[in-house]
Amino acid sequence: MSNDSKFFTNQKGDDLASRINELAKYSESFDVLSGFFYSSGFYQIYKSLEGTDSIRILIGISTNIETLTLINQGNNLQDDKILNEPEVLEKVEDQVESEMQNSDDSKLVETGVHKFIEWIRSGKLVIKAYPSQNIHAKLYIWKFREGDREKGTVITGSSNLTKSGLINNLEFNVELKDRNDYEFAKDKFEDLWKDSIDVSQKYVETIEEKTWLSDNITPYQLYLKFLYEYFKKDLNFADEILLPRTPPNFINLEYQEQAVLNAKKILLAYGGVFISDVVGLGKTFIASMLAKQLDGRHLVIAPPNLLDENNPGSWKNAFLDFDVSAKFSSIGKLDDLVGGNADKFQNIFIDEAHRMRNADTSTYEKLAEICRGKRVILVSATPYNNSPKDILSLVQLFQKPHNSNLPGLRNLEEFFKEIEKRIKKENRKKDPKSYLEVTKRNAKEVRERVLKHLMVRRTRSDIEKYFSKDIRKEGIKFPDVKQPRPLYYQLNEKENELFEKTIDMLVNKLTYSRYIAMTYYTGDDFNESLKQGQKNLGTFMKILLVKRLESSFFAFKQSISRFLDIYKTFIETCERGNVYISKDQSNKIFELLDGDDDERIKELEENDKVQKYDSKDFKPSFLKDLKADRDLFQEIQELWAETNEDPKLEEFKKELKTNPILKDNHLIIFSESKETANYLFRKLDEIYSGEVICFDGDSGSNEKQKVIDNFDASSNRREKEFRILISTDVLSEGVNLHRSNVVFNYDIPWNPTKLMQRIGRVNRIDTKFNEIYTFNFFPSEKGNDAIALKSAAQSKIAGFLALLGADAKLLTDQEDIASHSLFDKLNSIDEEEESNSELKYLKLIKDIRESNPSLFDSIKRLPKKARTAKRSHKEKDSLVTYFRKGDLQKFFITKKNGDPQEIISFVDAASLLESSLETERISIPPEIFELLEKNKKSFTDVTVEELPDLSLGKGKDKSAKLLKILEVTRRQPQRFTEEQVDYLGNVIKQVSERGLPKKTVSAVLKSLESLSEEISNPLKVIGVLQAEIPFNLLKDHLVEKKVMSDDKREVVLSIYLESPKDGKD
Repeated sequence: MSNDSKFFTNQKGDDLASRINELAKYSESFDVLSGFFYSSGFYQIYKSLEGTDSIRILIGISTNIETLTLINQGNNLQDDKILNEPEVLEKVEDQVESEMQNSDDSKLVETGVHKFIEWIRSGKLVIKAYPSQNIHAKLYIWKFREGDREKGTVITGSSNLTKSGLINNLEFNVELKDRNDYEFAKDKFEDLWKDSIDVSQKYVETIEEKTWLSDNITPYQLYLKFLYEYFKKDLNFADEILLPRTPPNFINLEYQEQAVLNAKKILLAYGGVFISDVVGLGKTFIASMLAKQLDGRHLVIAPPNLLDENNPGSWKNAFLDFDVSAKFSSIGKLDDLVGGNADKFQNIFIDEAHRMRNADTSTYEKLAEICRGKRVILVSATPYNNSPKDILSLVQLFQKPHNSNLPGLRNLEEFFKEIEKRIKKENRKKDPKSYLEVTKRNAKEVRERVLKHLMVRRTRSDIEKYFSKDIRKEGIKFPDVKQPRPLYYQLNEKENELFEKTIDMLVNKLTYSRYIAMTYYTGDDFNESLKQGQKNLGTFMKILLVKRLESSFFAFKQSISRFLDIYKTFIETCERGNVYISKDQSNKIFELLDGDDDERIKELEENDKVQKYDSKDFKPSFLKDLKADRDLFQEIQELWAETNEDPKLEEFKKELKTNPILKDNHLIIFSESKETANYLFRKLDEIYSGEVICFDGDSGSNEKQKVIDNFDASSNRREKEFRILISTDVLSEGVNLHRSNVVFNYDIPWNPTKLMQRIGRVNRIDTKFNEIYTFNFFPSEKGNDAIALKSAAQSKIAGFLALLGADAKLLTDQEDIASHSLFDKLNSIDEEEESNSELKYLKLIKDIRESNPSLFDSIKRLPKKARTAKRSHKEKDSLVTYFRKGDLQKFFITKKNGDPQEIISFVDAASLLESSLETERISIPPEIFELLEKNKKSFTDVTVEELPDLSLGKGKDKSAKLLKILEVTRRQPQRFTEEQVDYLGNVIKQVSERGLPKKTVSAVLKSLESLSEEISNPLKVIGVLQAEIPFNLLKDHLVEKKVMSDDKREVVLSIYLESPKDGKD
């Protein structure tokens, strides 16, 4: 024996494992007494013990980490207790399960444990447990073979028989070679061994049945375990809501209750939630039921028509029906709520939240101040309407863009920037297929990484599939929403030529110089933001006229006449030496453009407060372009003066008389143009006198009440006065019109989302109709059959979008739609975001819990890191691993000889694990560990804990620019009070986490820049900050991210997918 050292500390290669391996060469038997014993560390020593005849391991009971901590703290433990055999076996089982849950899932560990089991079965190794709970000794005894100079040796000290005790930990052990020491230790061990309980078989059973080394787990069991683990929080959440008072005839629907429970769970976790069921499923009811479950006072912010108590579906009536008190405010009256006036509210409900997606507006800034530090409930069927950034703007109302608490996504702003970059790299015209794939991928990532944590959203088909039993029981049946039917009004040759020529003049020849005056300005007091605003305004005016031409010839002629008058007046003023421009004009006009109200636009231009400029400070081309535009408007007016026919109106009247769906039912006719709506009303009233009512933005409460009484099936006063309603989009949100089942879009609803909102007015859950019909009206040319008419209409719409180029997004309300596909989008209904739903899987595991509790119980008891294997056609020779770190859950797949890939969607991962009782389990191949290590490394790489991004940023980031100024100011604290130091630190924190709205940051920067040289005075800087930043915006959000989390990474389970043999699964 070469090593005569007495002490082993596991330092500098002087570890206990090495000494055991050395002594084992000479040993006949090896006895161990250890408080802790982890067979997962057995691989460190088993090879050297191959030649040893007998191995006995005696372990303590309940000497776990908690007990050790108590010992170290000097606390008094309970009196010694002697356990009976069943109690001992139960303790051993628990210890083995716990050990294997935390062990490395590696080939080395598996080999070592299998060797351990092999030796137990052969009788070479026996493991016993001492029934007393007060044994903590560590003793290793070797009996050497005959002929050796010593009978045996003993090592005692601090090391348990674990990997840490053998190698990793700093330990203190001593080897005793004296014969008396050996005999004393041997005798004591024999005494303890005699009184101990054999747990060898229990150990083997536990390893093989209750740890990740089990070979008995079927693919079906693992699939159910996958669902159980993924939906554990949903399963934990109470399945009851309290509704002491409900509306008359209220039907308690499971899908609405489930939405309330999910929304509350999300709200408590993240401080905000999107309630985004598709139109017609009762979002206002769901939000009202949620309010009843929340403590604190409620504030509801909504468009005015959704607060009207005469509207049965309004927020006031819904809250009243559920006995919820609240304050109600329209979106236009946010000034009354800023400056601390909303501090008394804890819950902010925002309806039609998609209207707040522009974070650059003063309205958004006020809303951000109101929401700060409160729970935020965003109600919208279309939160992700146009751009992924829409979502970021809304999430910022309750999450910091640079310090989010969404799982695995601290920097939201960076995530959305990457999404935007990805789509900008694509060329939609050159490679539409690639563009579409990237768009879908982006949407999927936003859904899986952001919205799945924050949104409650179900479609009608979800409800019908996964809540069918409940809605059948309540006698509810969703109507069949028929695909929209295209109708065509035909232009004769002369009309078509005029139509095409006009489009060309509107898009390619007019400069709209009157609306982009500042782009010609050469004066010193140049305002870049005003110039950009006017550029946008010019584009909007072009879009307005294109829309108006398609809407109706009458409305277009009226608009051209007004534009001509405006130009004539402006040119006269300019020639007298003056140019008048309103700084606020652009924003106000954008609001009016949203309602296609060009009459009020004219009034605004004539009456608004303006700033006078000298016409000499404008380029000579300005007056030239003004006159050219005027002449073009004059030409357009003269061309259309000769056209007195209205083929669109005539075709429509014919359809009303002959189409059985249109002539017999209540009918809702939508137009984006108020002028078209009123024109249509006058014409139809001549035919259907007393049956037609028109409603637009100027209509009063009396007209609205008539609409409700005649078209809302929930009205208490159901009248039969009117059959036909003509309306602008002022009624496309918030008012139910479900005494009708027919929507007719008189002009093209360029944005398909708007089409869905209109249909949603009649497609309500409590409608009596079995079918919902939609008609779209398109311009076409004279044709002999339906195919020719459709082809001509498609060409015209594609022509609109192609001519407008990048400006086409303004025509479609920013929705990015290829010119060739808009016609098809408008004539198809597809409310599904994806072909499958998490609801399917949640319902499955819930149903198993209810119908088969014993199966559910066995599934939840399956071990952590469980694994199995099956044959699969979907992915071949691959390992799928499900990981978790706190609330973050991710899935990775690695193919044999391949690189790991993240599976973005839970649904995609579920489809790979999905199995039935009949799915055969196959042997797990040895390469599983190599693939598992690859998956583990990828998960580790993507879950390295980020610190909040406190960098100054770069480029045009205004927050970064402001941070630089504030950091310079912070270096001059000598004149600050302690409160000012804290205040400045808080401002820097909010700015660095992008917690201030862009409008606020811009205002602060502008005021700081106006200080000029005094910006070096820190007190002046503090004064600006206090004047420009509302106090509430310096508060934290209700739920804030911890700086660093201590959540452990864990492997939940894995499945190996093997190629099918002979084409069979």
